[in-house]
Amino acid sequence: MTGAGNYRVGTASWTDPTLLATSFYPAGAHTAEARLRYYSEHFRTVEVDSSFYALPSERNAQLWVQRTPDDFDFNVKAFALLTGHAADTKALPKEVKALLGAEALRHPRIEKPDRPVLDLCFEMFRAAITPLYRAGKLGCILFQFPPWVKASPRNREYIDFCRAQLPDYRLAIEFRHSSWLGDNAEATLSFLRERDLPLVCLDAPSAPSIPRTPYQLTSDVGYVRLHGRNRQAWFHRGGTAADRFNYMYSDVELRECAAHIVTLDRANKTYVLFNNCYADQGVRNAATMQHLLTSQDSRR
Repeated sequence: MTGAGNYRVGTASWTDPTLLATSFYPAGAHTAEARLRYYSEHFRTVEVDSSFYALPSERNAQLWVQRTPDDFDFNVKAFALLTGHAADTKALPKEVKALLGAEALRHPRIEKPDRPVLDLCFEMFRAAITPLYRAGKLGCILFQFPPWVKASPRNREYIDFCRAQLPDYRLAIEFRHSSWLGDNAEATLSFLRERDLPLVCLDAPSAPSIPRTPYQLTSDVGYVRLHGRNRQAWFHRGGTAADRFNYMYSDVELRECAAHIVTLDRANKTYVLFNNCYADQGVRNAATMQHLLTSQDSRR
């Protein structure tokens, strides 16, 4: 792996309601098109997290391609059912509902779909993001596995299954159970390296249940997610997703994070995504980090 510190910094959303309520976007940016064009003037990448809650649409992907510069990258979070999370039944497309049947549709959430349902979700997800891939604007597919997915042969096999379902795309793997790292870190890193899968490096609240991810490359692509350090909000099960990541990094903390990130400089490209998308905290922190990494790179 030989890189040149090609850092791409951005946020995990550009349309969060709490961001739209701030002054980040100019007064005339009232449309989806205007906002994305403005965002892409300031950052070179973004993480699409809405695709976790509902399968994305091919039409939206086509519009994203048209509304962003040629060197802009989208990282897309995998749909909930693809990573072992539950999904809201109402958010499922009609094709998936038709496979589920009446009994399953009576439940507000679907947790463990049958194989035909899972296969269809993979197929629809793959088709929806094809325009990004064909345009050269697809970074990684973020596979964020839940805290109950532990390191085991069966779960490693499932990661291989996911790769087989999306053979043309780069999957970045985020673990939320500590069994993958710690004592098993070398085995996990070797598993990812053998498959050319980027490990998602986390900055998150300090807690025994949250893995402390090493800043190590397992691919020629680096992937860093900064979730904020609001421990109380992280474990609170009320409010919105934005409330959970309500945290503003200080300049001291950002410099600390930047010092870790630059250790990934052998990557051909490193994505640095701020998931503290409450109000304009994410975009402000991303702008500062962008400056820090550019300054660090210029001194090399």
